[in-house]
Amino acid sequence: MTDYLKVIFNEQDRPRTSYPAELCRYLFQRFDLKAGDKILDLGCGRGDFAAAFKQTGLDVYGLDWCESPSPDLFAGIPVRYADVGADPFPYPNDMFDVVFSKSVIEHVADPTNFLNETRRVLKPGGRIIVMTPDWNSQMKIFYDDHTHRHPFTVTGLTKALKVFGFREVACERFYQLPVLWKYPALKLVSCILRFVVPVTTRPDNKFIRWSIELMVLGTGIK
Repeated sequence: MTDYLKVIFNEQDRPRTSYPAELCRYLFQRFDLKAGDKILDLGCGRGDFAAAFKQTGLDVYGLDWCESPSPDLFAGIPVRYADVGADPFPYPNDMFDVVFSKSVIEHVADPTNFLNETRRVLKPGGRIIVMTPDWNSQMKIFYDDHTHRHPFTVTGLTKALKVFGFREVACERFYQLPVLWKYPALKLVSCILRFVVPVTTRPDNKFIRWSIELMVLGTGIK
């Protein structure tokens, strides 16, 4: 998996952008997180989101399969390593206020350990925030990443979170476009693009691409 990060998340193909900071600020505000809350970035990868959450004032920890090719992003953030699909997470019970994961759970063939361990390390009342590619909009490109194992729909993720004991579960199809978070009415344009532009084209224009490649955003409370 070390080579995975170096190949798939190299900075030439995926340069650092403002998106992680914008997403983390959005989630911080949307879910009423508080400065000083302990958050685990589960599958922290290169470190973009861990570093962005730190900027919001959260107390950030990272967990991944392997070391990041960009360790500078983790300055001051403690990171541990484990197979998140099979191993116990190296943290005590009831440690975190939030567990966040983006584009991780789809790499796990069976989400049992992933979700059980997430719930175990959350404090009572703690929140899971999970983002994963939306199968309905990305099915034709989902397996372009050979490490993808388990696709999710809104219904599938909703049921999974409930089965593994989370309450107040809410899942939705999510646009990775900050302008739509600020101006939701523009989603009409994105909806039209989804019917006009084939998802297999992978357009360079970010508004078009992220209008047709959606995520599932799910949350629940322990």
